[in-house]
Amino acid sequence: MRTFGVEEELLIVDPATGEPLALADAILSGREPAPTTATSLSYEFKLEQIETQTRPCHSYGELLQQIHRGRAMANEAARQHGARVAAIATSPLASNTHTTPDPRYAAMLDRFGIIATEQLTCGFHVHTSVESPEEGVVVLDHIRDKLAVLTALTANSPFWRGLPTGFDSYRTQAWNRWPTAGPSAVFGSLTAYRRIVKRLLETGVIMDEGMIYFDARISMNHPTVEVRVADVSLRSEDAALIAVLVRALVETASLEMLDGVDPTAVPTALLRMASWQASNSGLRGDLLDFGDFRPQPAAEVVWALVDYVSPVLDDQGELDLVKAGIAELLRRGNGAREQRETAVRYGHVQPGSPPTNQALAAVVGHAAKVTVRGSAADAYKEPAPLLTRVRRP
Repeated sequence: MRTFGVEEELLIVDPATGEPLALADAILSGREPAPTTATSLSYEFKLEQIETQTRPCHSYGELLQQIHRGRAMANEAARQHGARVAAIATSPLASNTHTTPDPRYAAMLDRFGIIATEQLTCGFHVHTSVESPEEGVVVLDHIRDKLAVLTALTANSPFWRGLPTGFDSYRTQAWNRWPTAGPSAVFGSLTAYRRIVKRLLETGVIMDEGMIYFDARISMNHPTVEVRVADVSLRSEDAALIAVLVRALVETASLEMLDGVDPTAVPTALLRMASWQASNSGLRGDLLDFGDFRPQPAAEVVWALVDYVSPVLDDQGELDLVKAGIAELLRRGNGAREQRETAVRYGHVQPGSPPTNQALAAVVGHAAKVTVRGSAADAYKEPAPLLTRVRRP
């Protein structure tokens, strides 16, 4: 069975006001690098966020435990400075952002202007092992037309800088402003993949290979395919569920290769439509079916994805787990629905009315609690210390 692991980007927030806090340097300063066999924490692009990385795992249960551990570690580290972490993909409240001090990030800020300035978004990246880069490219070509479904399932960013966006995953819209972000064409071979990356670098538009932000790519640092379309999930169990689906997609793609099945040559323009629709409506309305790319009820498209990978899930003993998890997610709704309902319930906001800061603070406070639900962090009840001074560059 293929190993898999995840990276989660979490917001660092004030538990009372809900505002993002630029505390990553204070939280991470002096921490020893974690061994590759352990859950670890690291910087991200903005000081208002922190990234957790799991070790490679073999099962849903093992990965869920690692996700719990990463969130607990990050939250406890934040608590030492009076903050919390929240698994939400954009900040509901308006706030200045502070770029992590790093020469590369400084160059990106200078080169890309407001795109980089506003890029406080939290994604969820799933790494699945592949036997070789050649197999990885085959996987990329076979899964590209199904990835928008994952965006809909994980959508968790309905608010942006104090405003309701009308989108379930506004992070997708903000992220796709980068020049290489979004779906890619069928590559056909590793040579073609490398050629395209080389040509993109030769344009001078992007700075380095780390800025190849395709929806899915060959990892630069690990023998994996990295799927990057998902918002960070509010709930740990949803995050682990999505990772299981991604691994099943990768394995299904590899089996199709062995059976001589060619990837479906869906035009990239249609994939962009599917991504936009998933970002906009999430699970609330229609998605574009990955068979004919016509609108179908979201639940039908989600179950079609489960059916597509069900032989692999069944073989790996995960089919019942995934069916139960998907049924619960569809019943409960994604993170975007939960954020909106929280704004109404705790913020005394009528549906359709603009959210107040009180309502948005309630959204963040609720998210901070749900983020660590089921983790060891629930045991920490001591009063928080005074806030560390926010870094100002």
